[in-house]
Order: sequence, then structure tokens, then C-alpha cells
Amino acid sequence: MKTELNLLPLANWGLKHTEQRPLLIAGPCSAETEEQVLTAAHELAKQNVSVFRAGIWKPRTRPNSFEGVGSIGLKWLSNVKRETGLKVATEVANAKHTYEALKHNIDVLWIGARTSVNPFAVQEIADALQGVDIPVFVKNPINPDLELWIGALERLNKVGITKLGAIHRGFSSYGDTAFRNAPNWQIPIELKRRFPELLILNDPSHIGGKRSLLFEISQKAMDMDFDGLIIEVHPDPDKAWSDAKQQITPEQYAELIDSLIIRSKGDAQYVHSKLFDLRKKIDHFDQELVELLEARMKVALEIGEFKRENNMIVLQNNRWSEILEQSIALGQSKGLSPELVSKIFKAIHQESINKQTDIINRVFV
Repeated sequence: MKTELNLLPLANWGLKHTEQRPLLIAGPCSAETEEQVLTAAHELAKQNVSVFRAGIWKPRTRPNSFEGVGSIGLKWLSNVKRETGLKVATEVANAKHTYEALKHNIDVLWIGARTSVNPFAVQEIADALQGVDIPVFVKNPINPDLELWIGALERLNKVGITKLGAIHRGFSSYGDTAFRNAPNWQIPIELKRRFPELLILNDPSHIGGKRSLLFEISQKAMDMDFDGLIIEVHPDPDKAWSDAKQQITPEQYAELIDSLIIRSKGDAQYVHSKLFDLRKKIDHFDQELVELLEARMKVALEIGEFKRENNMIVLQNNRWSEILEQSIALGQSKGLSPELVSKIFKAIHQESINKQTDIINRVFV
């Protein structure tokens, strides 16, 4: 379904930002004490961050975990504004949170991944924001569902939120991975393709889950033209009451930001000319790929007809394992990662199975 969002450019949001520097939101995962919040804010004010963040209400996986200090923390954020001049942000998960945050003049709100997955909760927050002029960011849902993410953005936009952005914080995945939440970069890339004017921030803290990955993820986000970063910064991360492993000190944060390479978008005529030539080559290869896929699928259909005529099952597991292993080995010899080859051939195989199943089942219709 083709949709459009009515969005106000970042230049009209009233947040500190330049073309040479990404939009920077930073602060502790959770507001723990007033002293901790103010200490972090004063240090980050020296780093010229755009917005100071702190979680007041914390949705936790298990009960009896620290679930945030609650509304008293909003007073601490008000003190941050008064003492440092920084804009402040917090997460809201329902209408009550939203009303409380607005009452305390919180400047920026975000909707977390555990909330954006629930259309009822998002609509409740949207209704509470009817007629309010405030920046709102929506984190991607926990599960990799782009339409659900877009739906949350649409609900807020429909009630008049035009200072609207998205936060890519990664997606849940089963099994051991290098990341706390799988980046699935293709999902925010597709979101940006559909809505080029939408502001998208990257959350390397929640994607990585550990300090050692923060720079790598942040730099990749900048290289992919994300509009900014939201990073968890704590005065004493090892003693943090939540998500200690992924938080860094203000000093480490300053080092990370200073180390980032913000690359040119390539406005020079020569760059455009060279890119045009290279992209034409890509277009040619893409066309050849589609034509090869068409030819391969025709053979798969012939195989399906043969299986139907001979009353054979569709899935031949030994043959499929042989194809996958040979393709991965060949790909590695050509410099292609096993992950890439595996994903491509699994998708092709699934399409072949679907079509062959349709052919075999025709006899029963």
C-alpha cells in the first residue's frame, strides 16, 4: 500500500544540528538518581549533543528487574534543561506516560520497540498527542516487520505529528549472534527508500549490546547516510542499574564521536559521472540476474511437472543439501560470504518449492 508522510524538515525542529555533524542524542539507559542524571548531562553538554536522553519507565523482560524510577525522574530532566540548556527526551509506552512527560515539558519523546509492536498502544499514545507540536521518534518493532514500523509512524502522523523520525535499534533473532539485536540493515534501508524525507537515527547501543561494537555500528550507520545516533552514556557504566555492558562514559563517547568519519555525499560533477557509469554496470548485471532467475525457474517448473507425472514428493532433501553446499563453496572461492550465498539460494529454493507444490496440487483441484 502506497502511503506518504507529512513531515517537517529537521531544520524546523529546533534541535542542534549541522550538515557536518549528525543529530546526536545521548544519555543513560535509565535515570537512577538525580545526581547521576545531572552528572551525565553536564558532561554531555560539553560534547555538544543535540538532546539528552534518559529512560524514566523501563519495560523489562522479567519481573523484579529495575523498571525505572517513574515520574520523579521527569523532575530531574526538568533540572537538566534548567542547568545545562539541553533539550531532553524520554520513552513513553502509554497515554499516562505521555501526559506526564508533556506536563513536565519534555522536549522529545520516543516509542520503544516493545511498544511499537502493538498498534493499540501506539494508537493510545497518538491520541494523547493529538494537537501537540513535539518531536517523536519510533523505534523499530522487536520483530523484523517493516509494515508494522510504518504503521506506527502513520498513526502518529495522522494525529498531526510532523516532527517525526524513526530509530533503528535492531531486531530480535534466535540463536547466538555477534549482536544483541540483529541489525538487518536492509529494513531501515527500505524504510528510507519509501520515505526519503523521514529522519532515521541509529541506536548502536541496543544493536551491539556491548561497548566494543559501538564504533563499528555507528560508523556503518554514518556510511549509510543515517541522520544521527542515539547512544547510551553513563557516568559509571559498570554500576548502571540497567544495560551496563552497552553503556560508555562521557569521555568514551567524546572519543567515539570524534573518531567518526562523516563522508561527503559526493556532489562534484566528476563523482556523479563516475557513479553513473558504475551504476549502469550494476543495472546491466541486475538485469542479467533476473533473466537467469527466470530461466532457472522455468527448469524448476519442468521438474515440478515431472514429479507430478511420476507421483513424486516435492522436497528432495539430499539434492537440496548438495546444491546449497556446492553453492556456498563456489561462492567462497569467488569472495562471497556464506551468509549471502545461503540467503540467496534459500530464497530461490523456497520459490521453486512453492511453484512445484502448486503444479503437483493441480491434479487434485
